[in-house]
Amino acid sequence: MRRHNKPVPQSMNDRNTRFVVRVVAEDDVPALLSLVRDLAGYERLEDSVTATEEDLRQGLLGERAIAEAVIAWSNDVPAGFAVWYETFSTFRGRKGMYLEDLFVAEAHRGSGLGKALLRHVARVAVERGCFRLEWEVLRWNEPAIGFYDRLGGRRSEEWDVYTLSGDALINLAGAEIRSGKTGDRERRGTA
Repeated sequence: MRRHNKPVPQSMNDRNTRFVVRVVAEDDVPALLSLVRDLAGYERLEDSVTATEEDLRQGLLGERAIAEAVIAWSNDVPAGFAVWYETFSTFRGRKGMYLEDLFVAEAHRGSGLGKALLRHVARVAVERGCFRLEWEVLRWNEPAIGFYDRLGGRRSEEWDVYTLSGDALINLAGAEIRSGKTGDRERRGTA
């Protein structure tokens, strides 16, 4: 996975707060996990966070990383982050980008940091030839909905999001998967 490793200094807001937005590095992982927990608190999903620092290291920095992230710092205090990954559209035959999380700590909301983080992700998407950037937002999160609307984001009227997890996922996968009787080739459908 190609990475953008250089820091992207951002100066913004009327209070002359200086933010540094950079690709998440090893040293950022504890702060990132703290921000993830803050996001979960904001979304009223505190009990849903099971990620560990090691999970984030593997998922974002490991040899087989599956997502990317930037973190914003303000005077050595973590101020926000964005996590994204590439997708593929069979209809278009092209790749897209999915924004998994965008979060700005309460003390920094309204400062322009959210736009700077989203702009960073949009630039990565355009540089990589992605034809779209998409994300989800909780229906009750009116401040975020307003923010996305002002940026030109469009709400999908045709699609609903479905999730399959836990026992439902395991049950659908089948008894062979539950018992561990299938090998990797069979799970990948290449047997």
